[in-house]
Amino acid sequence: MYDYYWTHALISDETHAGIEKNCGDFRNVTNLRECFLYEFKADDELVDIDVYNIYAPVCNSSATKNGASYFVSNIDPCAEDYTAAYLNLPEVQKALHVKPIKWSHCSGVGWTDSPTSILPTINQLISSGISIWIYSGDLDGRVPITSTKYSINSLKLPVHTAWRPWYTGKEVGGYVIGYKGLTLVTVRGAGHMVPTDQPYRALTMISSFLLGQLPPQLKS
Repeated sequence: MYDYYWTHALISDETHAGIEKNCGDFRNVTNLRECFLYEFKADDELVDIDVYNIYAPVCNSSATKNGASYFVSNIDPCAEDYTAAYLNLPEVQKALHVKPIKWSHCSGVGWTDSPTSILPTINQLISSGISIWIYSGDLDGRVPITSTKYSINSLKLPVHTAWRPWYTGKEVGGYVIGYKGLTLVTVRGAGHMVPTDQPYRALTMISSFLLGQLPPQLKS
């Protein structure tokens, strides 16, 4: 994801170079202390950016009050706060039949059975003949398209359909590339929560998947 931050002018050349030198691919880090230091430096440089959508306003930002431009109207950057407040109401927890608890988004649940990589599972699914689509909002800094492409490229799958734009109406909705057994779709102007940021484009993409065809090209 640091490559994504760097190519989107969110971290400095020096910080990116330090991460490249000391962290490598993060699999066999030899200088753990320096790697951590440069990761912390990157976090400091990101400051108040919402990494789930790098161009979105953040909650309590003055930008939301001053009519800052955004890709989708009526997006409230504080929506997660409302959800947390609602799910922490005693009457709501009682109605849901859960024990009284302090609920929070992405709270530490102590996963112990998650794999270090999903790539072996993807290979297994490809071998089984299941249709696999991987999609990514191009403004998502948490699971960025650069990381997804690095991972898919490591599978060394043959390309069946060359990289091309797909459309919603007459606008580019994103880009698509078809590999043997796997399709990668990007959604333009969307962050981590694709249907929230780009509902129309998300609908086009999901409808195409259900129909068993690639997202549409521009109609002449």
